[in-house]
Order: sequence, then C-alpha cells, then structure tokens
Amino acid sequence: MSERMVEQFMEMVRIDSESGEEQAMMDYLKKAIPAQGGQAEQDAYGNLIAKFPEKGCSGKAPVLLSCHADTVKPGKGIEPVIADGIIRSAGETILGADDKAGIAEVLEALRTAEVHPPVEFAVSRQEEVGLLGIKELDFSKLSAKRGFLMDNDTLETIVIGGPSYFAIDVAIRGKAAHAGMEPEKGTSAILAAAKAICALRLGRLDHETTANVGVIEGGLIRNGVPDKASFLAECRSSVHAKAQALADEMVATIEREVIGAGAKVEIQVDNLCQAVSIPADAWTVQIAQRALKTVGYEAEPIFITGFTDASIYNNQGIEMAVVGIGAKDEHATHESIAIEDMVKAKDALIEMLRLAAE
Repeated sequence: MSERMVEQFMEMVRIDSESGEEQAMMDYLKKAIPAQGGQAEQDAYGNLIAKFPEKGCSGKAPVLLSCHADTVKPGKGIEPVIADGIIRSAGETILGADDKAGIAEVLEALRTAEVHPPVEFAVSRQEEVGLLGIKELDFSKLSAKRGFLMDNDTLETIVIGGPSYFAIDVAIRGKAAHAGMEPEKGTSAILAAAKAICALRLGRLDHETTANVGVIEGGLIRNGVPDKASFLAECRSSVHAKAQALADEMVATIEREVIGAGAKVEIQVDNLCQAVSIPADAWTVQIAQRALKTVGYEAEPIFITGFTDASIYNNQGIEMAVVGIGAKDEHATHESIAIEDMVKAKDALIEMLRLAAE
C-alpha cells in the first residue's frame, strides 16, 4: 500500500540523522522491524543488521538488502510536504530520500511480498562521510553472498562499480603578524594554501579520474596575517593505480608549494575505498534488470565515479548491485521524490525477491 509506505517514509525523514547522529533512526528501526516479523540488532559500531525469515518458499539462499541511515547536512528539522504526487522538504533542509526512501521501500516490500527467500537487511551509519559505517560492519553477522543496495537515484540504471577514493586533509601553519603594521614579519597560511590549490590539477582529468578541493578555512581577523589554514581535497578514479598516483602527486604538489611559501604543512591521506566492479551479466544485475523491466525500465548497468556501500560489500566478496529508489537532486535542498517512483521501486524489489526465490 503506497499510503502506508509514504506515511512511514515521512515519519522517518522527520527523525534527525545527520552523519554521526543516527541512533534515533536506528532505535526507530529496532522497533519497526520486529513489528513485521524480523529480528534486529546493532553491531559494535552501531550499524543495524536485521533478518527476516523466508516466505512462500524453502531452502533458498539468503539475499542481502542494504541502505544507509544517515543524511547529509542540512538534515535537522526536516518537514516533508506532498504536492502533486511529489514529496519535498518544506523548509531549508534536504528531504532525506537518500536513503530513507530506500529503507521505506525495503520495509514495504517485505511487508507485502508473497514470496521471498531469507532476507538480511543491513543499514549502515556514516555512509555520507566516507563509508565509515560499512567499513566497520560486523560481516560475521551476515551469511548472504549476494544482494541489492537500495541507494541509486534513477530506476533506469544499475550501478555495478565504483572508484578508488582518496580523501586528503591539509593543515597549514604559517606565522601571525599585524597585516597593516608589519606584514613582512608574518607568513600567510592562506596564501600558502592558495598557492597549493592553484598548483593542483583539479576537475575531470580524464573519463575515469577526477580531483577536487571542496572546503577551505583559515584566518581569524581581517587585519591579521593568518597563521593557520586548512583545506579538504579528494581524488578518485575507476583504476586504483591512477587514483593512488594522483593522490601521491597532489601530496607532493601541496608540500612543494606550501614549503615554498615559507609555511609548514601536515597532510593526512585516507584511501576510503578501492575500485571494484561486478560483471554486467552478474546474477544480481540480471535479476534487477528482469525486475525493473516489469515496472517499465530497460535498466543499463553503469560504472560511476561516485561511491556507495556496494564498493565495500563487493570488496568483501558479497556481490551487490545498486538499484534505484526514485529520488532526485539528492544532497540539495530541492531534493524530491515522486510517490509513483517509490511505488515502482518497491514493486521492482518485490519482483527481485520473487526471482531470487525461484
């Protein structure tokens, strides 16, 4: 029933769960899941793992479904509204369809499916800030070897791979001085940061490689030579060796430019995930394509340069295809989702579960 699914979705998006603050959402799920016949627990990191018994079949291998509980900012005080069959945020926040629409669709599919194999349902924390939750997931609590991540936007594609991703955090220390009276006695950390950023190769470097600086901070007062500055950079590529080489290049460039400007620098590099893909004709892809065809989509397998929890699952040997939830403009305050698309995503998932039980 779409009304019940929509009502639950709107109830969930009203629960604040920005990355790192997901416990209220997990508490909600720990009550909702047993109410429909599942068992739910949290692992040591706070990820939720639920299990639902098979229905209408027997002796089938379990299937893993997965979503994430956290949202990006601004994600507090969300008030969803419906107009012309479209759900949006009423205020200056994101909607949180990414990924609570996925959770709502999974729960409704499990409520209404007449047939499904045993289902394991994993809901991760802190996906939006670097896949932190899934990287700490207690995989010993899972037995499924294949499944579906409900975290793609469009129903027209199935994500089969993601890139290697490097987060590069830079802290620069210069020397403070009065900007008007004796600027020559100072070393501007902001200027050093600017020189480093200008020297980096940024943007789309080729069809499979990108680099970016997304945050820069520094200084305290207008008339002071700033002694501190920092910035957050990233690079990614569908080829791990290229991502690694680019990260090394960025570090070397930053060090050269900052030191050349007379400042000191500390750089932290974190390889948050490694490039991985599954075959375009993998079991999960074929099942998803067949199911999506029943709701009107000839879904195409694609490799993206964004990253999802599926990268970690696939690196752990669990075949995961990423399928759509119907959301649009995720991470923006004009994020929205059509009720019709939520229903299609739910119906396609029901068919995936039926096919998995054959």
